[in-house]
Amino acid sequence: MDCAIASLLLRLLLFFLFPEPSIPAALPDLASCLRLSGVHNFSVAKNTPFYDRILCFSIQNRRFSTPRLPRPAAIILPHDLPSLRASVLCCRAASLTIRLRSGGHSYEGLSYLASGGTPFALLDLMSLHRVEVDAAAGTAWLQSGATLGQLYHAVSTADSPTPLAFSAGSCPTVGSGGHIAGGGFGLLSRKYGLAADNVLDAVLVSPDGRFLDRAAMGEDLFWAIRGGGGGTWGAVYAWKLQLQSVPNRVSAFTLNRAGSNRHLAGLIDAWQKAAPVLPDEFYLSCFVGGSLPESGRAGMSTTFKGLFLGPSRKARSILADRFPELGLREWEIREMSWIESVVYFSGLKNDSSVDDLLDRELHEKTFFKGKSDYVRAHIGLPDLIRMVTLLSTEPKAYLIMDPYGGAMARRHANDLPFPHRAGNLYAIQHLIQWSEDEDGGREGYLRWLHEWYEFMGPLVSNGPRAAYVNYLDLDLGYTSWTTTTTMEGSGDPVEDSRVWGERYYLGNYDRLVQVKTNIDPHNVFRNEQSIPPLTSSHRFSGHDDA
Repeated sequence: MDCAIASLLLRLLLFFLFPEPSIPAALPDLASCLRLSGVHNFSVAKNTPFYDRILCFSIQNRRFSTPRLPRPAAIILPHDLPSLRASVLCCRAASLTIRLRSGGHSYEGLSYLASGGTPFALLDLMSLHRVEVDAAAGTAWLQSGATLGQLYHAVSTADSPTPLAFSAGSCPTVGSGGHIAGGGFGLLSRKYGLAADNVLDAVLVSPDGRFLDRAAMGEDLFWAIRGGGGGTWGAVYAWKLQLQSVPNRVSAFTLNRAGSNRHLAGLIDAWQKAAPVLPDEFYLSCFVGGSLPESGRAGMSTTFKGLFLGPSRKARSILADRFPELGLREWEIREMSWIESVVYFSGLKNDSSVDDLLDRELHEKTFFKGKSDYVRAHIGLPDLIRMVTLLSTEPKAYLIMDPYGGAMARRHANDLPFPHRAGNLYAIQHLIQWSEDEDGGREGYLRWLHEWYEFMGPLVSNGPRAAYVNYLDLDLGYTSWTTTTTMEGSGDPVEDSRVWGERYYLGNYDRLVQVKTNIDPHNVFRNEQSIPPLTSSHRFSGHDDA
């Protein structure tokens, strides 16, 4: 079916099934509004088994699971498109800030927390998890609450003459809604681009309750929702995805290499020169640290994770020519199907099956803090030696370095809000992780990571020093909204937010501000690092301003 005709039919269907809404008149309480609107799966009673179970289920970072942190006034689980709209409108009528959560992997907990005493409701999208694959067209409709594992499972079981895949992240419990909203980098990105690069259409519930597909929302808003950050533009109900064809067999390996600090630095040096210029079909990342789960040993090591869309013989030949320092041996690389490689790189237990991708619960949760950087010029060997030496002083810290190049380098910085394209050799995640929140430990770990980040400053991108919005970092700055949504600071939220906004979005920040102003001038959907609107007043006037 022609895309324009399909889009028109979708808009007509939405119009007749769900006519234009109005924000409800003031009601005695949120619960009454939800019930009268047909929403029944919610809780406004804190410290009850249902409330606690749903709240804690998708808190993936134990730093944000302590009872001292602010809790939502309500937890709502929309189950279809009308209940999602009703949830948004009832929260507006109750003057509650809205937090949208699809998987709970926000590095700073912004999908389920609000600062400054702001009353807020949590719209948990876990019940919106359907995936409908059209194998003949090579597309899929994905509800925003589905995890990447659920998406991959559905794609792999589709009746297709050739295997289908989707380019997104490796962690199966990550929620697809937030992942795509930030861009979505993964093991296929050097070949097929980001998850957001492969979105064809979307259905969004706007702040005033309208249903908008791509044609109705316009290209500016469709551009913004694909990489401009989650919880900012409205509630995306579903995404239409372009799937990719992959070979029947792919090759995968995970190799751990130990040695002296100088030896490890030499391996990293060889990796940074090879990985970004390998064929597009090759993804080869580098993990560095003293507590890598793959190492199985004490002391510093590097772990290289490789995926090649082709036979192992060819993969070994390429690396023997481009990265001989790795010394990849025949028995260290395995051929498997693409979906088996998803399980292989998922972090699940070694005996896990493809069906285990359907489990949306993260069973091993830790305390962690992450920061990110981009590298645009090779780091010199003496500096790499210094890096490894300093990293060896904190066994709980490690680096994840993901190669760019390939399709990532052939797209323009303003194609989507995610700007980190040509010129970037690789991205770095700086992570520190601990299992128990011992007295004084948290502050010590965070202080070490901050000092490490300062040390890395001269070695990475600058003007500004860039970061990836899917690795949220409140250290870069944040917007502090009061209960009336006036901003605490200079009084100019756009300029105050530019401090962190241009680090995530570079030259795309001002366009995002304009889109936000057009779709959500009253800042209904907001968090501490959401794009602010250009308005003279940031006071929230509830249901009277529709």
